[in-house]
Amino acid sequence: MAYANLFNPIEMGSQTFKNRVFMAPLTRLRSVEPGDMPTILAAEYYSQRAGAGLVITEATQVSLQAKGYAGAPGLYDEEQKTAWKVITDAVHAKGGKIVVQLWHTGLVSHESVQPEGKAPISASDVHVGVRTTLRDDNGKPIRVEGTTPRPASLEEIKQVIADFAQATKYAKEAGFDGVEIHGAHGYLLHQFWAEHTNKREDNYGGSRENRARLMLEVIDACVEAWDKDHIGIRISPLGSFNNVDVGYNEEEAIWLVEQINKRGLMYLHLSEPDWAGGTPYSTEFRQKLRQAFDNAIIAAGGYTPEKAQSLIEAGYIDAVAFGRDYIANPDLAERIEQGVALNEQHPENFYGGGAKGYTDYPFMDK
Repeated sequence: MAYANLFNPIEMGSQTFKNRVFMAPLTRLRSVEPGDMPTILAAEYYSQRAGAGLVITEATQVSLQAKGYAGAPGLYDEEQKTAWKVITDAVHAKGGKIVVQLWHTGLVSHESVQPEGKAPISASDVHVGVRTTLRDDNGKPIRVEGTTPRPASLEEIKQVIADFAQATKYAKEAGFDGVEIHGAHGYLLHQFWAEHTNKREDNYGGSRENRARLMLEVIDACVEAWDKDHIGIRISPLGSFNNVDVGYNEEEAIWLVEQINKRGLMYLHLSEPDWAGGTPYSTEFRQKLRQAFDNAIIAAGGYTPEKAQSLIEAGYIDAVAFGRDYIANPDLAERIEQGVALNEQHPENFYGGGAKGYTDYPFMDK
């Protein structure tokens, strides 16, 4: 068997996962508007990929205000919960496991998708010139510059925390095997952590303790809504994502991981900077991360099976999440295991549309 250690089962939280080839969260922008409803096609898409040790869904907003992209799904009402239940049932029927990634986009948004057409919230009113995706009159994806954000009030911060907790409850009721909090890629929790976008002078700004406060309070609220064995978090502790730049302060990054580690979560999911043009992690930084976090570490960002195998073997990580390879290969885990060539990717169909480039990628010949 090729890459044998990718196919050893792994325990995370109170569950066992059949292999270490995970499906990364991938925004596909095919949900129904209004209502941010995942479709029946999404049940087919995710269940086709149930051979992954874990399927992590596309980022899913925890409220109307959390929305930044036209066509991203939500998990903030009963109807959405019911739609997601169809999807989790389909994945489980194929022997898979699935967690939902929960996000608030913060400044990566546009007033046209915000309640009452307001400016989106962030830590501060820093304009980073980021672009987001809306739909034109024909429902086709279009890229536009985000609206300059406004600083979140303390009341709004409290509501964000409550929204993550409520979405976690809905996730449990919808049959998910857990929740992944999106603390990465320049979205709201990351905006509070980054000095670049956080100019606050209250308890949520200034010191690293204050800048980490929102992320840690969200974690604590989600754990309270379910338990620590079913909550993971994704962070991108070094580099620049969506024009939100945290730089390469390894000491601060390790400190943040140590605070997360105190919560005893199911896993830590690291999105590494090199897939977005940043500097790769050094071996020394990987060693420090491993020492700072006791439970499972998932890594993502331009991984090959070779790189995954060697870093798992070295003990730095425990599993790898593959992104675009999973878009184009519903049976990616099986292909890696059997050494079968991968399908060609069609980036023009990554975002928006229907079945084309979504559920029609071929499986390998049996």
